[in-house]
Amino acid sequence: MSINEAQRHHLKRFIKELEKHRGRHTELVSVYIPAGYDMNKIINHLGQEQGTAVNIKSASTKKNVIDALERMIQHLRLFKRTPEHGLAVFSGNVAEREGQSDVKVWSIEPPVPLQTRIYRCDKEFVVSILAEMMESKEVYGLVVIDRRDAAIAFLKGKTIQPMVKTHSEVPGKFRAGGQSAARFARQREGAIRDHFKKVADYMKEQFLNAPHLKGILVGGPGPTKYDFVDSGTITDQVKQKIIAIKDLSYTEDFGLQELVDKSQDVLSQEGIAEEKAIMNKLFEMLAKHPNAVAYGFTEVMKRLEMGAVAIVLVSEAMEDEKIEKIEEEAKRYSSEVKIISVETREGVQLKDIGKIAAILRYEIQQ
Repeated sequence: MSINEAQRHHLKRFIKELEKHRGRHTELVSVYIPAGYDMNKIINHLGQEQGTAVNIKSASTKKNVIDALERMIQHLRLFKRTPEHGLAVFSGNVAEREGQSDVKVWSIEPPVPLQTRIYRCDKEFVVSILAEMMESKEVYGLVVIDRRDAAIAFLKGKTIQPMVKTHSEVPGKFRAGGQSAARFARQREGAIRDHFKKVADYMKEQFLNAPHLKGILVGGPGPTKYDFVDSGTITDQVKQKIIAIKDLSYTEDFGLQELVDKSQDVLSQEGIAEEKAIMNKLFEMLAKHPNAVAYGFTEVMKRLEMGAVAIVLVSEAMEDEKIEKIEEEAKRYSSEVKIISVETREGVQLKDIGKIAAILRYEIQQ
């Protein structure tokens, strides 16, 4: 399950808040409750940890840990059951001066189900699990090929996951003595064809029904990669998924990494294609149906409060407090919120017209 830009932005803001705080000792408490886990068991466990904390030698650390656990237990008792995706809870004394007490508690239901149960006291909150959720879960297929070798892999987020390596039986360019040039050429072309067919079959096996596959990147040294794509051996449904062909210096594992490095332009474009499409829709409606669009914070909030907004487009450059207010109002009326980057011309235009715009559910006369 992948998360949308609004969820990613909300998570990023939450993590940023937690990262501001550091404990003087191992006194900041992080708890991750998996989806479906009994909340009462967690509360009982935290009560036991309170009992254990009385053995801490430092009086100030002991007090801070016990107080953090108490605040967390009180907070968890507000939940009748564990939220659908589980819960991440954080508590600790975040007072700036040593000896003072300012115990705070934060919690968030993650946008994807938690699979991990964690209890930890440390000098900082454990946010790595939440941070991993912000990473893209989109999947791309990778194929690196020349006339001798081929490698097939998946790119999941930033991780290359190799799946298949294969070696061809294509002979070298020089024939054995006494062998006719025509016969040697036929043998070589046949071996190349077999190599292409084998790689195409592996591609079908790995990519045809792969979930969340956004596209396939093909690369390799020399012209072989183009010969392969045009060879007619790749199933049409798989071939349609090829979004780029890149010239490489390497094959095998080095080639896979080089293919990813040289495809950053394509990968970033894929990521912002949806943004560009929705922004273009906004500008088209602004030209043809101006009464079905609103922009500027005050104007959009007015339309949100009327329940008239279908989609809110918010620039990532907008202040966090305002984004939070927009999200709260949008939730009341089931309005969709999309966070728009400033990496595109359209995103910059949104920033220039007040950092926010909305596509309305119906036209409203100005």
